[in-house]
Amino acid sequence: MKRSDFLKNTALAAIGIPTLLAANSFAENKIDSKPENTAEESDNNFELDEMTVSELQDKMEKRTYTSAQITQLYLGRIETIDKNGPKLNSMIEVNPDALSIAKAMDQERKEGKVRGPLHGIPVVIKDNIDTADQMMTTAGALALVGHIAKKDAFIVTQLRNAGAVILGKTNLSEWANFRSTNSSSGWSSRGLQTKNPYILDHSPCGSSAGSGSAVSANLCAIAVGTETDGSVTCPASINGAVGIKPTVGLVSRSGIIPISRTQDTAGPLTRTVTDAAILLEVLAGVDSADGVTKESHGKNTSYTKFLNKDGLNGKRIGVEKKKYTNQFLNELQEKALEVLKKQGATIIELDYLDSINKLANDELEVLKYEFKSGVNNYLSNTNAKMKTLAAVIKFNKENEDAAMPTFKQELLEESEAKKDLNDPVYIKALKNSHNGSQKIIDSVMKKNNLDALTGLTIGPACSIDVIYGDKWGEVSLTAPAAMSGYPHISVPCGKVYDLPVGLSFFSGAYREGEIISLAYAFEQATKHRVKPEFKKSFLA
Repeated sequence: MKRSDFLKNTALAAIGIPTLLAANSFAENKIDSKPENTAEESDNNFELDEMTVSELQDKMEKRTYTSAQITQLYLGRIETIDKNGPKLNSMIEVNPDALSIAKAMDQERKEGKVRGPLHGIPVVIKDNIDTADQMMTTAGALALVGHIAKKDAFIVTQLRNAGAVILGKTNLSEWANFRSTNSSSGWSSRGLQTKNPYILDHSPCGSSAGSGSAVSANLCAIAVGTETDGSVTCPASINGAVGIKPTVGLVSRSGIIPISRTQDTAGPLTRTVTDAAILLEVLAGVDSADGVTKESHGKNTSYTKFLNKDGLNGKRIGVEKKKYTNQFLNELQEKALEVLKKQGATIIELDYLDSINKLANDELEVLKYEFKSGVNNYLSNTNAKMKTLAAVIKFNKENEDAAMPTFKQELLEESEAKKDLNDPVYIKALKNSHNGSQKIIDSVMKKNNLDALTGLTIGPACSIDVIYGDKWGEVSLTAPAAMSGYPHISVPCGKVYDLPVGLSFFSGAYREGEIISLAYAFEQATKHRVKPEFKKSFLA
């Protein structure tokens, strides 16, 4: 299987069912064909446009805004841009408690208590992350409609303790894009199709499609996504945002609907590297309910100290020597490499990606086994009506017109057919993909004395096609860090065909600080982030 094909398949991580099934007709699952509003028609001059966490904190400190006012402005923005106007459809649910949380944070501020940099800051989270409030957690699936989590996910507790305002949940590729090999990224049977805010008929990538689209379009201050392979870094690249896929073990997965215990992690999606570092500091933490986080005990979790404009100076950075067939992508990468060199980095050309990409079939095998195990364990401990993956598959078949109007559920069915995690086939595939990818990366970095590896994250967004699925091009740099469990950051690098493309940096385990430093230096030297224009189509 080609790496581009695998990404297409896995770029992951109180309403009654009859009512929803009636509402979600086949016609409503198609992309709206009538002309959408342009930026000029949809009020793209939002007063909080591009504001950072620090700027919002300054506004609240000076009493220019309260958290409640900021929250109300973002709620209004969601109504204007997401539900009307361009109709991005990035939000699957708005938190009815958002304003009351914001008011509580305002009261604490009046009393002299500020919990930290996220105090009173509105954040959106992906709809596969548990919240014990009035919002559902469904992974975008009609099969899980009505499911209210028993308790907050660990990272939600971290956000609440930091004073963040949970603004709502974002749409995603259903089951974190582990349902079908012909899926359309950002489509779910509950939330339907999320759009790219730069060109509306193009993909937002996935599976954290809504988080990427929402933060790029200024529907929130910051966002949280989850990744198994590309599900944070791809939406970051495609939506002109910054995304961090942390080392597996830095951020807890408890209370998150899983795909893979080996590769799953949550991570930040923001408009700046600084905000991503701030958010990652809050998300990180050792959780007794997620044993792998014990490995992060004692590791550095203070990432803002790595925000150094000279962070590239003296660094040795590797890049795959094989060129792309697309001349514009080659030109974009060469320009980025020239920036790295001008900032003092040494660039070393390498030949390593083919050996990583050969492990894609083993990776997919691992994900199928771990998905079955993880989903069955998750569902069996919830209030959801569906208690097993088999029950979900049965529900989808019985409600096919609404749940599967175009692409089907072959990945769910193939996963259900797998044995348990003691199967020698699984153990061999895990050794090949996970251990094998770590050995390749570790060897390349040690041999060449590298600080990190770089390259374009992925090519520009493909067109949305809910019938035949995504058609991604040749460029994808999500696999190495995903399979190995190593940290990966994507930062805006420029545009191709009027669509954003990101530049990636990744390195060894728990080296988030180092790659944040590299990304920040590149960001400050280039300032490639531009806000979306909500164009109707590439040809418009």
